[in-house]
Amino acid sequence: MPKSLVTVLLSKNSFTGMIPSEFGELNQLQHLDLSWNRLSGVCPSSLFSLTNISYLNLANNDLSGSIPKKLKCGTKLGFVDISSNMLSGFVPSCLESTSDRRVVRFGGNCLSVNSQPQNQKNSSYCKESSSRKMKFWRWELDVAIAIIVVVLLLLLAFGVFFYRKFHSREIYRHEMLPKIVQDNSTTGVSSELLASARYISQTMKLGTQATPSSRHFSIEELKEITRNFDLSTYIGEGSIGKLYKGKLENGSYVIIRSLALRKKFSIQNLKARLDLLSKLHHPNLVSLLGHCIDGSGKDGASTNKLHLVYEYVQNGDYRTHLSGSVNAGIGTLPPLEALEFSSDKALKWSDRLAILIGVAKAVHFLHTGIIPGCFRNQLKTNNVLLHEHRFPKLSDYGMSLISEEIENIEVKGVIPKSCQREELKDDVYNFGFILFESLAGPIASEKGEAFFLNEKASFDSHDGRKRIVDPIVLTSCCQESLSIVISITTKCISPQSSSRPSFEDVLWNLQYAAQVQATADADSIS
Repeated sequence: MPKSLVTVLLSKNSFTGMIPSEFGELNQLQHLDLSWNRLSGVCPSSLFSLTNISYLNLANNDLSGSIPKKLKCGTKLGFVDISSNMLSGFVPSCLESTSDRRVVRFGGNCLSVNSQPQNQKNSSYCKESSSRKMKFWRWELDVAIAIIVVVLLLLLAFGVFFYRKFHSREIYRHEMLPKIVQDNSTTGVSSELLASARYISQTMKLGTQATPSSRHFSIEELKEITRNFDLSTYIGEGSIGKLYKGKLENGSYVIIRSLALRKKFSIQNLKARLDLLSKLHHPNLVSLLGHCIDGSGKDGASTNKLHLVYEYVQNGDYRTHLSGSVNAGIGTLPPLEALEFSSDKALKWSDRLAILIGVAKAVHFLHTGIIPGCFRNQLKTNNVLLHEHRFPKLSDYGMSLISEEIENIEVKGVIPKSCQREELKDDVYNFGFILFESLAGPIASEKGEAFFLNEKASFDSHDGRKRIVDPIVLTSCCQESLSIVISITTKCISPQSSSRPSFEDVLWNLQYAAQVQATADADSIS
């Protein structure tokens, strides 16, 4: 402890153990109060002889033993209280008398005092009491040790239980996977593995929603609601496939994504992939309502055409809202002349943070909410759709399950962990550009990666931020919240994939930035 301490007030703290000898080395100490604790052991004589000590209070502890008869008291010592302990023996001469110069209290002990007994107890009382307290302390210690041992044994038992459960499952998986007959050798992933994708506890943490199971649509139904895929129902090209808008019999609108698969899949394998895709339910994901498998091969066992039916999200995409434009499409920009621009409708910083958090939750769920995780999710601002009240929903997710071959797959049908990590980092990287576009506006998307890399250093200066960051963001954010998002953006778009954060870290930083911004907004109102 610092040698320059002058005052130490530690009364009424339930401290136990002996008084540290270091107190006797504090020559600058003037005021020491250790009263009303459970301190035990002998009373350090060095405390009384400190050069500058003037106030010493050790009352109401469990101090025992005797004080040296030839104890020397400091010349400045004016108040001493050692009462209500279990001290025995004689009172030193420098403490025996009370005068105007020094007040001494030592009642409630077992001291031998000739002149002023001050309610002293028999010496046998202190010995018995000390013995009882020592036994009680040992009993407490034994109980504490027993509790710790029991807890450790329980943890060990649970650990062994879960290890055996997991290990047996791994053994079963590795024994069974080689026996699985691949439905289509070009896919690299067995139908059984895809069909057995299961939810894990993280799903509950991220707020999954109970939605109706995916249904099968006939091609006749889809032709009817799109007027045989008439050009008037055509919205445009999504990240993958053509998009059409249709109206179901119940009056609700849907979006049909029509895919021409690059590879022919067996019906069984494709259904397994669709089953996995249909399990991806989350409030921030555009819901897959159903599908239609079309274009059977000669033997009726394979197909290369697929239609996916999604809920319709009516308020356009995030990119157009960043600039204050109005877009009624889904996942695609209409012609420039069809957009209506209004700075009043552009999203403020707090609105952008809320949308980013929703998207981050969706991607985090895709990575961790099912096994195996779903990666390569086409993350960009025009694939983030806004429902009413600007509630974000991610579209075009999970398309790699349907339209792409999964490369570098082992014979057993298990995606290598190294491959999974790289795909995860790709999503982090692409989400970094969503963050960057949220900071700089749509111009960031137009100029791409090179623009960010050239301007990254400018974020560190006030003038640089003023030049790059969207003016609407600058006028509606607090600097601390902005700095948090700039920092995580820079990490996400790091050229080295190993330097990029996990999506859990990204989500945490965005939520923290939103909390900081909310506090700043509340302070500005008050």
